[in-house]
Amino acid sequence: MRATLDVAFVVPRSGPAGLLGPACEACGDLAAAQLNSDGGMLGREVRLHPVDGGRAPARVAADVARLLAQGTVDAVSGWHISAVRQAIAPVVAGRVPYVYAPLYEGGERTPGVFLTGETPQTQVLPTLRWTAAELGVRNWCVVGNDYVWPRGSARTVRRWARSTPDVRVVDEVFVPLGTESFDAVLRRVRRSGAQGVLMFLVGSDAVRFNRAFAAAGMDHGRLRLSPLMEENMLLATGAGATRGLYAAAGFFETLATASVLEFSARYAARFGVRAPVPGALAESCYEAITLLGRLAARAGSTEPAALLGIAEHTGFDGPRGAVSLRGAHLRQDVYLARAEGLAFDVLARLPGS
Repeated sequence: MRATLDVAFVVPRSGPAGLLGPACEACGDLAAAQLNSDGGMLGREVRLHPVDGGRAPARVAADVARLLAQGTVDAVSGWHISAVRQAIAPVVAGRVPYVYAPLYEGGERTPGVFLTGETPQTQVLPTLRWTAAELGVRNWCVVGNDYVWPRGSARTVRRWARSTPDVRVVDEVFVPLGTESFDAVLRRVRRSGAQGVLMFLVGSDAVRFNRAFAAAGMDHGRLRLSPLMEENMLLATGAGATRGLYAAAGFFETLATASVLEFSARYAARFGVRAPVPGALAESCYEAITLLGRLAARAGSTEPAALLGIAEHTGFDGPRGAVSLRGAHLRQDVYLARAEGLAFDVLARLPGS
């Protein structure tokens, strides 16, 4: 047995989500450092092996498969889009644990896959109830990238809205990852008459959409809501394009809780003030590596079968507060925030989260 416990850490270093990669790597590093300062994982030093998760899913899965075949890694984790997860999960299943960090569309049931992110049921649907009740926004146009997370999430919203008189989806538009121009999309949004745009866009695609939306003057009288909008994307968008932009997440750096303040202090002490902001998407990597450590400690092993035997109700107190697993998903509080220039103002904890 190696003296180290090695994790294939799949995070985007390229593609539309590439702007999130540096913060993801930093948060993963912080979690590994914390585990190592407490004696490691099962008495072994934790080492992360970055894999570029921003490439085509089949290429990412092939790299993970190679690492497994070589016996190089004992687990898989990180932040990457659902299309990549769907390629990795069957490669990993039954061999090593796979702790998937991001928010996602829900429904993942591969044994040995543990999920630390939010789902539409705990993140998007409560936000739509809140905006209907508090802001009177009831008619939505969905704008998303054309792959499994946006389409699956939009399907959940559409089905729910059919039985909810206060919310309607009036149009849906899906564009390829890496879309440069949103002119046609903006025309669809205008024609829809929607009061709000529900954004299922990733990374730089969301940034470009936000800029185009504001440049077209569409941020007057319409709001935008995204479950995948964090501080680095906000900075890239620019203060002039964030009017009426809302986000829902289990973590915001501006959330004034003791757990967030402690995490931010440790992050700043390790990486300094010039480091990328540890937004919700990157911070989920910290949750994922920490959860892997807690599962291994309880099971005394990293064997997937052993982890499955003790997984239910396994939890810890971390940056997101007290969290624990239910049905392989990490239960957590979810918050709604509004962009104020280049920062988020947290407005409410969403009921039912």
